Amino acid sequence: MRISRESLHVSISDPVSASMNFLNEVAGRFPDAVSLAAGRPYEGFYDVGDVHKYLDVYTDHLAAQGRSPEQVRGALMQYGRTNGQIHDLIARLLATDEGIDVPAEAVAVTAGCQEAMVIALRGLCAGPRDVLLAVEPCYVGITGAARLLGIEVVAVPESPDGVDPEAVAAVARAARERGLRPRAVYTVPNFSNPSGVSVSLAVRRRLLEVAAAEDLLILEDDPYGLFGLADAPTPSLKSLDTDQRVIYLGSFAKSVFPGARVGFLVADQEVVDAAGRRTLLATELSAIKSMLTVNTSPIAQAVIGGVLVESGFSLRTANRDKIAFYRRNLVTTLDALDRYFPEPARTERGIRWNVPDGGFFVVVDVPVLVNEELLEFSAREFGVLWTPMSFFYADGGHHALRLSCSWLSPTEIDEGVRRLAALIEHRLTT
Repeated sequence: MRISRESLHVSISDPVSASMNFLNEVAGRFPDAVSLAAGRPYEGFYDVGDVHKYLDVYTDHLAAQGRSPEQVRGALMQYGRTNGQIHDLIARLLATDEGIDVPAEAVAVTAGCQEAMVIALRGLCAGPRDVLLAVEPCYVGITGAARLLGIEVVAVPESPDGVDPEAVAAVARAARERGLRPRAVYTVPNFSNPSGVSVSLAVRRRLLEVAAAEDLLILEDDPYGLFGLADAPTPSLKSLDTDQRVIYLGSFAKSVFPGARVGFLVADQEVVDAAGRRTLLATELSAIKSMLTVNTSPIAQAVIGGVLVESGFSLRTANRDKIAFYRRNLVTTLDALDRYFPEPARTERGIRWNVPDGGFFVVVDVPVLVNEELLEFSAREFGVLWTPMSFFYADGGHHALRLSCSWLSPTEIDEGVRRLAALIEHRLTT
């Protein structure tokens, strides 16, 4: 049987998915290129033996709670609770590290944060008029999830200071004038992917005010919050949330390791049915998860649970070495940009970059067209990979690229930036 590609769902031919597939394909064809594109964590921190170690820590924790050997076996090897079995441990983690105080029942453990996004979007957007607002440039995971579900994403332009609450209000009102119903706004307030921008405390407070005034929920995605240059983090939106406006999306991919595929969402909003019965949104969303993945792997949850127990429910404590490493890598990236794109030539040519105060990413503006052709040329002729910022826009970012500083050693970062500078010099002088 032959199937027409045009007859398949639009998400299959989505330009964003195609762009990211192209990036992976180029990386596969040029394996010796220095990759300043990969936003994955540094593998030097991982040891296969840790899987067994933390599994044992968690099973010992269950036994210490009075679980019998048969109950421990069932906890690891049966289907388990739809919304997860380490929800109570995650609630303790959030209280310890983030000052987020929510009942354990408000936490749903998901198969990576990507599933949390799908579940939240499917639960909130019930009809064709329901739309998601998203700060642009935007992480492709949320736009891809919305595309998969047939949910329209309405862009809110990012300011140099991150999300602009007044722009959120204006875009929400304009959407309503079009007959749409904005349900939520998606934002990454800490060291955003892809822009690296963070949002100040004052702006966070104002965003909560706007969300209340415009009757919006906020999807707060926080995969990079641990990795700031400063020791004192800015309070999360969820920790400031007194009106249950924020659904918090979390991941253990960067703080533990991606292969576990464990994420979570916090949805403590009250849901009331026609008969007056009251539940938590997380409980209601479990019906979606039960039809999507049934439950998150109990074995993967056990490994993450072991990390949480051993760390005293503080990933800031458990990640001290990683935090120091990623701080050094970000500083190395910024120093290398200064060295290989020196003044006054860079200003004269219109080359500039932002200076994030944490996270994995730096955005560089350049006076050349940044597209897939340039990326392939860069990989083939100069041996360096990066990500076009246009991948993160509906239409924009054509003269900017994203550098990731997480995957490499400082020496590799320096060499990658040197090769990037040679690429730009070549394009500007030939």
